[in-house]
This record gives sequence, C-alpha cells and structure tokens, in this order.
Amino acid sequence: MHTVAVLALDRVIPFDLSTPLEVFTRTRLPDGSPGYRIRVCAEHPEIDAGAFTLRAPWGLDGLRDADTIIVPGTAAASDPLSPAVRDALRTAAARGTRIASICSGTFPLAATGLLDGLRATTHWIAAEALADAHPGIDVDPDVLYVDNGQILTSAGAAAGLDLCLHMIRRDYGSAVAAHAARLSVMPLEREGGQAQFIDHDYTPVPRGSALEPLLTWLREDLARDLTLADIAAHAGMSTRTLIRRFREQTGSTPLQWLHRARVRQAQHLLETTQHSVERIASQVGFGSPTAFRDRFKRTTGVSPHAYRRAFGCRAPGRTAPEGGAVRVAARPR
Repeated sequence: MHTVAVLALDRVIPFDLSTPLEVFTRTRLPDGSPGYRIRVCAEHPEIDAGAFTLRAPWGLDGLRDADTIIVPGTAAASDPLSPAVRDALRTAAARGTRIASICSGTFPLAATGLLDGLRATTHWIAAEALADAHPGIDVDPDVLYVDNGQILTSAGAAAGLDLCLHMIRRDYGSAVAAHAARLSVMPLEREGGQAQFIDHDYTPVPRGSALEPLLTWLREDLARDLTLADIAAHAGMSTRTLIRRFREQTGSTPLQWLHRARVRQAQHLLETTQHSVERIASQVGFGSPTAFRDRFKRTTGVSPHAYRRAFGCRAPGRTAPEGGAVRVAARPR
C-alpha cells in the first residue's frame, strides 16, 4: 500500500492539512481496498494550527519510509525552516520519495533547495514573494499545479485537491482518480488554471503622478477605439515619451495596460450581467468578439463562457428557492 506522510509544520493551515487526509483516505481501488496509508508527521508532538492545537501521532521518523510526503501551507511561510525538517526532506528526496506542496507549503519546500532550477507554483498572491526569495525557481503563478516528476507544487486552497487527484491518477489510473473526484464533488480536471482567479486589476500609480489624469480618462470609456498615437495626443506627449512614462510608472506599455483594463471590466460584466459575449466585447472596446475571446483567454486562462460559468450571476429564473438549492437535471447518457 502507498504511504502518504503529511508534514504538519508550525502554524499549519488546517484546510491545506485536511485536503490530502480526506482525499487519500477516501481513495478506493477497484476491489474496494484502500489505496493509501496516511500519516500526520511533525517535528514536535504539538503543532499550532491557528484555531486549535494539533497533536501529531508521528514524528519526523514517519517520513523515512513514506512513498509520498506532502507539505501543506502555513500561515508563517517566510519563517526559517528548522534544520531537522530541512534535512529530513532532503534525505527523503535523495531516496527518491515523491514530495509535494500545497499552497504556501512551496515556501518551506523551496527552503530545502529541492526546487532550485525547477518550475513551481504557489498561491498567486504569494508568487512574487516566492520568486523574490528564491530566484533560482521558475515561478509560474498561472497554473493550478506543477508536476516535475518527483517534486510537485500546487496553488492555493482548492488547487491542493487538483494536485492530490493528479497524484492518484499517476498512482492508480484515471478510473480510481475519477471515483475519488466524485467523492470530493470535484471535476477530475478543472478548466483553465490559477490565472482565472487572479485579480487582473489596474497597476496602481502614485497619486499626483503625471499619468493619473490619463489613466482616469482611459478608464472612463474603455469602449473608445484608441491607438497609441491617440493616447499620446491626449496626454500631450510623444509616443516615445508616453511609452517610457508608462514603463516607469506601471511596468507595462500603454496598450498592454489598456488591454488589461478592458479584460478586468469584461470580468466585472461577466460576473454581474447577462449580456452576451458579443455585447461585452463591444462594451469594453474590442474590435470583434474573436479578438475579445483571444485576449480574455490569454489573460485569464479560460474563455469568457467558462469564466461566466465559474463566477457569473445566474440567468433569470435560475435562482434557488429560499432555504434551498437549484436542482439541475442530469443529462441523458
């Protein structure tokens, strides 16, 4: 039987800790037997888990013969990793043990050096901090998880479920993984990546900066058909100066900023209205629905329709009765 050791570090996030426990414990093979043996391991007997104190039945010795070690996220991701935990993870990696992290668990895993030279992910809100702290890691903030073979990392919260289901599929095949996904009320594969959850907001500029009036003007009517020359003319500067000022104050070009602002407004409309994709494309200034769909997917990782399914308001007549839930008829097979 495959042994999974979940390493509880101090200030572990309970959700991240419970995800592998629930998913792997419920996994059943075709003959009904359990697919995994689960251990909760910690350096010390008691672990601070925020709202409660956790008593771990296994010490770091529980990692020694594990087939997989999972490092859940912690609320103190930037805290130094203890030498004992660092050495235990490095020793396990040298034995060929599979090691995976959930959410901010990527930070302690990165502190071991095991991610150096590899692609990795974490919660999108912490991705920049991870890249700054560990420049040897190729940080990808847009994906739900990254599988490097022996070392795997996942994004925040629910992405830990995606990662666990992926590992089950690697271990036992799609049928077993699909059954585990149904028990978790999760799709085996979610459409798109983490990019759809990122707040693609406007890059802030300091109050009183030279660009502030121009950015306000751009936001006021995103449907305007504007060229770089139009924007420069309104700003009263050359296109070369405009591009330089934008790079200095927003980190992007004027047209990149405008595309980002239009996609953010489109997200808002998809979330709050029932307007058609074609109408929204026109409302936010894209020349055609095709150009809008292409830009939206490049920015968020999913199509406008998929984004609306995930985050949009329900169509009229689909609201749940008070105290109840919408019933969806099963599609005929």
